[in-house]
Amino acid sequence: MLSRVYGIAFDSEAALNEFDKLQAEAELCDHRKIGKQLELFSVQEEGPGFIFWHPKGTVLYNQLIDFSRAEHVKRGYQEIKTPMILSEELWHRSGHWDHYKENMYFTQIDGQGFAVKPMNCPGAILAYASQTHSYKELPLRLMEYGLDHRHELSGVLSGLSRVRAFTQDDAHIFIAPEQIREEVERVIELVDYFYAKVFGFQYKVALSTRPEKFLGAKTQWDSAEK
Repeated sequence: MLSRVYGIAFDSEAALNEFDKLQAEAELCDHRKIGKQLELFSVQEEGPGFIFWHPKGTVLYNQLIDFSRAEHVKRGYQEIKTPMILSEELWHRSGHWDHYKENMYFTQIDGQGFAVKPMNCPGAILAYASQTHSYKELPLRLMEYGLDHRHELSGVLSGLSRVRAFTQDDAHIFIAPEQIREEVERVIELVDYFYAKVFGFQYKVALSTRPEKFLGAKTQWDSAEK
C-alpha cells in the first residue's frame, strides 16, 4: 500500500523543462553522491544520521579545524573540551529537560540518569564556574569543537545537511555589560570572515527575540533585545 504520494504540477511546458534542468544540475552537485565518489564520507545502515568520515574526508575535516582554530587564537579565544555525556540533573538545572528533552538521547550509569549533550552550553558554564575569575580576565572567550547529538526523525535525514550528530564550532564569551557592544561587533566580524570572505557564502541575519517559552528573567530579555 502507498502511505505517501508526492507530486508536482506546472502551468506550462517551459516551467516543466526548467524544473527538469534544475533537477539534473542538482543531481550533478549532490554532495552525497560526490562524497561517495571522492571517498570522503559515508552513511551506514548501522548508524542512520551519523557520518562515517573516511581517510580523505578526515584530511579535509582536520584542515578546516586547523584553519578555524588558528583564526580563533588570533582573536583571543581559548579552546576547551567538555564531556559528551553529563548528568540528567544538569539538564534539569539548565532548562533543556523542560524545553528540549524530546530531541535528546539518554543513558544510565551506575543507576543514575545521564544525557548525551545536544549543545555545549552547560559544559562550558561548568568549566568557567570551576574556578574564581577576576574582572581583569574579561572578556574571557572560551571556544569548543563540541560533538553534539540531536534526535531527528528518520524521514528528514539527508547526507551532511540533516544529521543526528555534528561537531559545532561553539563559543561562550564572558564579559562585563559595558563590553557587550564591542564584543558583538567582534563576533559579527568573525562570522562574516568565515562565511563571506573565505568561503564566499551568501547569508541572511535575523535577530532572535524572546519566545513564549523562555529561560531567565524578563528584564534580562528586555535589556538584551533593546
